[in-house]
Amino acid sequence: MKQEEITLKVNGTDYRLSIETRRTLLEVLRENLGLTGTKKSCNEGNCGACTVLMDGKPVASCLVLAIDAQGKEIRTIEGLSEGEKLHPIQEAFLKHGAIQCGFCTPGMVMSAKALLDENPEPTKTEIRKAISGNLCRCTGYQHIVDSIAAASKMMQKKS
Repeated sequence: MKQEEITLKVNGTDYRLSIETRRTLLEVLRENLGLTGTKKSCNEGNCGACTVLMDGKPVASCLVLAIDAQGKEIRTIEGLSEGEKLHPIQEAFLKHGAIQCGFCTPGMVMSAKALLDENPEPTKTEIRKAISGNLCRCTGYQHIVDSIAAASKMMQKKS
């Protein structure tokens, strides 16, 4: 397979890698960089488990070739917290019971982050639309929606 040298900027750090050109961003994040918070599930872009932010927009990392992510700002779930201090969205998910098995959580949190960056005070309908590409098999979504609404309020108080 053809190899190519690439540089990826992930969570504020530049990584120089030699990868096969067919490899996805998801594979490189998990296998090369050890960022296993981004989950692999359907591998078809349908479930949202692999959602990361690319230039602030949520993308299914299983559908993005790693070579196409060069020159972009990639943010994963590992890039949200500051050391031991959780991001307000993560805090809200814990506080409001939005985590069951946890498999969908990183993708949900990243979709919520993109939404709240763009719209700091979304309605519950806007929240539901923002996470519509993320599937959860456990919670029935209400706790997730409530958590994102609570995170919005937490973030408004801090600003």
